[in-house]
Amino acid sequence: MSGLHPLGENLPEECRAFAVELRKLFLGLGVSMRRYAVRRHRDPSTISRFLSGTRIPPWEFVFDLFTDLAARRGVPPTPAAIELVRELHRAAVRTSRSPGHAMEILQIQLADADRYARVSLAHQDVLGEALLDRKHRIADLEVRLSQAEAAWATERARADALERDLPDREELIKERDLLQQEVRRLTEELDEVRLRGRLAEERCLVLERQLAMVESQRPAAMPQQDEGPMGQEGPAASQRAVGPRPKILVVDDQQNNLLAMEAVLATLDQELVTATSGQEALKALLDHDDFAVILLDVQMPEMDGYETAAHIKRRSRNRDIPIIFLTAMGSDPEHSSRGYAAGAVDYMAKPFDPWALRAKVSVFTEIFLERRQRRSQGEDPAD
Repeated sequence: MSGLHPLGENLPEECRAFAVELRKLFLGLGVSMRRYAVRRHRDPSTISRFLSGTRIPPWEFVFDLFTDLAARRGVPPTPAAIELVRELHRAAVRTSRSPGHAMEILQIQLADADRYARVSLAHQDVLGEALLDRKHRIADLEVRLSQAEAAWATERARADALERDLPDREELIKERDLLQQEVRRLTEELDEVRLRGRLAEERCLVLERQLAMVESQRPAAMPQQDEGPMGQEGPAASQRAVGPRPKILVVDDQQNNLLAMEAVLATLDQELVTATSGQEALKALLDHDDFAVILLDVQMPEMDGYETAAHIKRRSRNRDIPIIFLTAMGSDPEHSSRGYAAGAVDYMAKPFDPWALRAKVSVFTEIFLERRQRRSQGEDPAD
């Protein structure tokens, strides 16, 4: 096939094994790389890097290969074959820790948040129309009921005849009551959807700032290795002279995880405060009031991360501190939804990408420093 380059040199074993399986799937299609790129609306050079192992593709690209191969052979792939390639892909992703991969992770999250925001907006429109229709029907029923009651009051002498002429009065009242209940339900649901939509829009803004931060941290922008993987980049670095260094609260019941987090965040020039339980985290928040962000583990004894977050949000002095959940429970929507409901601004599954985590922490630190600078200048932090 034209354009199929050899495997990249010095590839990790996991990346090489995944690239070999990916090339087998592509060769089974019997088409050139350029032709397949046109078919799937992708860049040929990007597909070439996928097949040479120098870049790990998103899972949707691998799934498209399975779909096209099944269409060509007329036989769907077995679940075992898909699971094998899925495991190889996961292993390759775990070993590929690059800024480019961090950007891809954030771009996927941004796409999901944007899609959720658009779905919420469409849902709002549907619920708004349904709510307006029910209100119109209630108004119509109220008019009819008022007319019936006025006729009954003014012609009491003909009450018996009027009851026979309007046998549906009780039915009208019952229908009105049911519609009023439905209006209350739809109003509550619409308020909830609007809230979720606003949260999704805010998450889009945060993810966009995180993408910009990752782009500023790419290796091409760092002239010397001894400056550290992150350096003193971004707007936040120029503002660190205003007041003391911001603090980061890291909460995890495993000491090894705390050491790993300290190694990942050590180059951000921020003060790290660690806690091994929810109770210790709450005590640290009483002792300090200048945390820029809280990194909170979910699975902890006695008081888990969700309960700890609820206690933090109930305190007026701490409720505005952003919380990022870190958990080994995976990125299942049920878990992430529970995390956002507890007041978190983000939810990351272990093992996480250190580039992505540093980018997220840098963004929230920048926001914290901007607010502190505005306060020092006498401006309203809420502006």
